[in-house]
Amino acid sequence: MQIAHMSGARLGNLARCLLLAVVLASLGCRTGHARSDEEGPLRTTIEVQNEDFNDMTVYVLVNGSRTRLGIAPGNKSTVLTIPEYLLNGVPVMRFVADPIGGNRTPVSEEVNVNPGDQLEMIIRPGG
Repeated sequence: MQIAHMSGARLGNLARCLLLAVVLASLGCRTGHARSDEEGPLRTTIEVQNEDFNDMTVYVLVNGSRTRLGIAPGNKSTVLTIPEYLLNGVPVMRFVADPIGGNRTPVSEEVNVNPGDQLEMIIRPGG
């Protein structure tokens, strides 16, 4: 094993070069959009376009558990927020539209959802 001895000046130059390399590497890892703490967490939403006359209660299914997101009035478009805690480690979800006073309950296919996604669901009349 060979150990090299460096003088104080060379050691200082080496330390500055390493510091510069670390700073440049960390800048290279940043994205173009700087998020401030004031913006808060990414908001994940689903826009429900209810073309049916019935109002719908919208649920999200995660690991077999159903969580109510809100009401989508008939013949209107509504934006509902998916709670952040549902997005932790589980990117696959299904959505259920349960008609108030009706007997059919449409369920969506499995959808991959990530924080900040803006989803859209269209409920067709009678479907």
